[in-house]
Amino acid sequence: MNFNDKLIEHKIKLPEAKPPVGSYVATKVVGKLLYISGQISISENGELIKGKVGKELTTDEGYRAAKRCGLSIISQAKVACGGDLSKIKCCVKLTGFVNSTDDFIEQPKVINGASDLISSIFGDAGMHTRAAVSTNSLPLGVSVEVDAIFELN
Repeated sequence: MNFNDKLIEHKIKLPEAKPPVGSYVATKVVGKLLYISGQISISENGELIKGKVGKELTTDEGYRAAKRCGLSIISQAKVACGGDLSKIKCCVKLTGFVNSTDDFIEQPKVINGASDLISSIFGDAGMHTRAAVSTNSLPLGVSVEVDAIFELN
């Protein structure tokens, strides 16, 4: 089964790949690597998922926000691959940033939202290295931001 079929099998509707809002590109291919700029947490209805995890959001809500970032990553990857996710060989790395309180220590559990999604769609090819980092603020007050690196065939 190809990765596009996995989206259908899991009944996943990808969000629209948003253009960048600054002086950068959404994706960049260097050699066989596809870099995807940080994708922020945006709900299914297009609203920003804002707030600090550990204060306004629970770890589970942060997990769901990270999953939304993962959906945007896949959407950006699909656009970069001309609509054909089979051009992806594997996910190399995710870096996740969690807008959290000073005493919050469950960043890995939050970023699992993106990791679990990538693994469910790409299977073994979705297994990746990762960093899960806490921060005191993220753009527009969002709760989570995740970027990615993929290897292309």
